Order: sequence, then C-alpha cells, then structure tokens
Amino acid sequence: MRIVVSGTHASGKSTLLSDFALRHPGFTVLPDPFDLLDETWDAPRATMFASQLRLAADRLDSGENPGDMIAERGPLDFLAYLVALGETTGSPASPALLERSAEITAAALEHVDLLVVLPLTTADPIEVGEEDPELRAAMNDALLELVDDPDLVGTHLRVAELVGSPEERLARLEALVSVHGAPPTPS
Repeated sequence: MRIVVSGTHASGKSTLLSDFALRHPGFTVLPDPFDLLDETWDAPRATMFASQLRLAADRLDSGENPGDMIAERGPLDFLAYLVALGETTGSPASPALLERSAEITAAALEHVDLLVVLPLTTADPIEVGEEDPELRAAMNDALLELVDDPDLVGTHLRVAELVGSPEERLARLEALVSVHGAPPTPS
C-alpha cells in the first residue's frame, strides 16, 4: 500500500507518520522533501516549492520505492503551497509553472493508493509559533480545494481527511489501511 500524508505546516503530519511507523515497521517512511533539500529557509519562494514538488513526485514512482510506503507530503502539498504563495504575496506563480506542476502532481498521484489529508480545525488546534500563519492557512484552504479536483487526484485514489487527537488520527489511518491494504501489525 502506498500512502501520502498531506497537510500544511504544523498540521500533525510528522506525529502521525512516526506513530504509524512504530506500529508498522514493514512500511518504508519517506520524510518531508524539505528535509532533503540543501536550500536554507529564508522566505517561501515558488522555486523552492517547485523543487520540493518534483522531489515528492519522483519518489512516488513505484520503481523508486517498491512495496508498502508512507510519505510525509506529496506533490499536491507543494502545488497547494504554490497557489497559496500567490494568494498571500499577490505575486502568483507563472501559469506555465502551475500547469506543469499540476501535470506532475496528477501523474505522481497515479502511484498512490491512499491520500491522507490533515486539515486545520479549531477543535484540534496545533500551535504554529512563527512559521508564517498566513501562508499556513492559505495552503490549508488551497489543499482542501485541490483534493476535490478529479483531474489531479484521478478516480482510483482514495482520499481521507483525518481530524481529532493524534491517537484518533492514528486509529482511523490504521482502520483505512486494514480495510484497503496491508493489515496493521499487532502491538
């Protein structure tokens, strides 16, 4: 089973992945593409998000990572960041960049079985500190719109929005995996 966990920054992705990985050692865990870049984070830029989108897409190829895997972020995250960056700065990415990014995203998501989206909710807030709260909210909104676009997510991809406490999110993810893929490892 191939899973991508998506959400804006400080939405609980890392917690969910690490909790899941502890209970499912047979899954390969792919870290946030940001952690794999050599760039430093000085300010959000379209080129940085485009680089992360490409990296996130490339690693979803089943030839690159065969077998069960769970990835922190997929190309859809970075397409949402590109849209949100334009909304928050008033300087949108070029139409050509957005179009090419959407094509890459759609092609990559063909290699994914389950897209888990962690939306921001007022019921389960996660404190963000100084990590650009305006961009965080705009990316969340863009991501939630993009997951409804059948041209991006296709017809085979199962999409699940998970809310609640970390324990509730993990339980729901495990239920989705046991129904649609590999059974959970007994604890």
